[in-house]
Amino acid sequence: MPTYDYLCEANGQVIEVRHRMNDTIETWRQLCEHAGIDLGETAPDAPVKKLANGGQIVSKSNLGSGEAPPCETTGTCCGGGMCGF
Repeated sequence: MPTYDYLCEANGQVIEVRHRMNDTIETWRQLCEHAGIDLGETAPDAPVKKLANGGQIVSKSNLGSGEAPPCETTGTCCGGGMCGF
């Protein structure tokens, strides 16, 4: 199953989850259910946005930092069992 990164602008969190390609996640509640995490203080209906790049490429630490993703600097982009493809 592929991994996807989602951004919740209401709380600034980026969460990585695995789900089928045809699944749709649109709210913080749906994202938390998939990730198995607590809603916390964020409104359950807060919208989330799927980021263009999934697992191992976009992370909260480099989101908006202006730094190149790991694939462009180290050539290492393995993740989710996809190495060698």
